[in-house]
Amino acid sequence: MSHQEIVEQLHSQFGAAITNVEEPYGMLTLTTNRETIILLLQQMQKDGFTFLTDITGIHLPDNAGAEFGVIYHIHDLVANIRVRIKVFLSVNDLHIPTAISLFSSANWMERETFDFYGIIFDGHPKLTRILNMEDMDYHPMRKEYPLEDATREDKIDALFGR
Repeated sequence: MSHQEIVEQLHSQFGAAITNVEEPYGMLTLTTNRETIILLLQQMQKDGFTFLTDITGIHLPDNAGAEFGVIYHIHDLVANIRVRIKVFLSVNDLHIPTAISLFSSANWMERETFDFYGIIFDGHPKLTRILNMEDMDYHPMRKEYPLEDATREDKIDALFGR
């Protein structure tokens, strides 16, 4: 099955919920919304995409109204086709449904995404930090924090190419 055939089938089923279809580096990439993601993953699973490679997050602070993204990578192991699906969320509403009912491996990936970005997977059985300490009051992969500590006095700018 070609990328074009996959896109046509998804457009016939989900219509305008499938947007921004691209093929960066040869990987079919599309965007959908939080209301459609579980139905889309369910359909893709029926079509042979039975391996969830990854779920991760992204923070784009300049992307007003869609500052956070959840990115799913799924793989059809028989046809050797990979698809990337993106869902963007507003900073004011970081909720998205869990995919654990479809892929049990989503459990760890969703916890990691919550831990680093603060994205809340509704319906997750144990959405707690998995790699960072429970008492952390921030999510370290958000681009809300300075890259360097301006209070350090032991930095020599010449050593950093400045």
